[in-house]
Amino acid sequence: MPVRRGPTLFLALLLCLPLMPALAQDGLRTEGEVASAQGLYAAEVPVNSQVDSARQAGYARALAQVLAKLSGDAGVASRPGVAQELRNADAYVDGYDYRQDQSTSPGGAPTFRTMLVVRFQPEAVDALVSALGLPVWAQPRPKPVVWLAIDDGSGPRLLGTGQVNAARPLLDRATERGYRLGLPTGAAAEQAVVGAIWRGDTAAVARASARYSPPMQLIGKMYRSGGGWATDWTFVDGGRVLATRTVSESDPRRALSSGADVAADALIQRYAKVPVSEPAGTYRVAVTGLSGAEDYLQVSALLQRLAVVRRIVPVRANADRVEFDLELLTGLSGLDRMLGQHAPIVPVEGVPGEYRIR
Repeated sequence: MPVRRGPTLFLALLLCLPLMPALAQDGLRTEGEVASAQGLYAAEVPVNSQVDSARQAGYARALAQVLAKLSGDAGVASRPGVAQELRNADAYVDGYDYRQDQSTSPGGAPTFRTMLVVRFQPEAVDALVSALGLPVWAQPRPKPVVWLAIDDGSGPRLLGTGQVNAARPLLDRATERGYRLGLPTGAAAEQAVVGAIWRGDTAAVARASARYSPPMQLIGKMYRSGGGWATDWTFVDGGRVLATRTVSESDPRRALSSGADVAADALIQRYAKVPVSEPAGTYRVAVTGLSGAEDYLQVSALLQRLAVVRRIVPVRANADRVEFDLELLTGLSGLDRMLGQHAPIVPVEGVPGEYRIR
């Protein structure tokens, strides 16, 4: 008779869970409180040390995470202007902490990893998102229900709230993408849904999910494939199939977490909006009130480092006025948002493209 291997996948997943927090490194926190990234405007990244250079590099990676959560675009760092502004990430930081995560190596020895937890200024980050013309995934965001059946060789079973630790790679990946996923209770009646999942009956799964809100389901069928794992994912919104994808991975954690990307990509395509702005193009701007070469150099340097400015061409200058042709990603309104409240130049009210030295 065939050998039944039992819940081997769940054991493998439980043994391979992400590192668990062990110790907060911020003296301002209460005893026992652990630093963690809370909300859309915070992120945490691993760093090699707590020296300034490592922290600055961590800021850039953390800001990229926050922009990805706000826009829903996992590849946001490759969008025009974003990489340039990531180098200026420290200007958006509101505060930071360190955390030590502890895990156990395959040999049983404890290992440690330092995590940098960064909180950013919401207003400044929102201005950056708008200025660069990034899509915005509005809040509040839905919490789809995951209906996942896993067959590790002993027959398919439903992943419910009782196996939340095994589901952690999937749930954590959703958090990284800026939303949350829920699990069904896994009660006996819901275990019967496994058959519907396995045969791809999305309507039956939707009926079983009617007690949960919202009417969105991430449906997955995970099974052994060759030397690894495959997962067939389907995302359903209000009874309509928005996405299907099959993912094959050697690591069960990656096969599991991939579902969060399937749901996020479908949700963003349907619900994320690009803010209204002027079209990209070349705009003539003038700055008045210059008192000499030092002011000219200051204005020129400012414009060159703004992420919304792709190219700057000096046109003419006289005693107290200079004009530039600027190639802008999102027009003059994007330029104004990037300048912020403390820039050395300010827009002249009622005269588009006209600025003056503060």
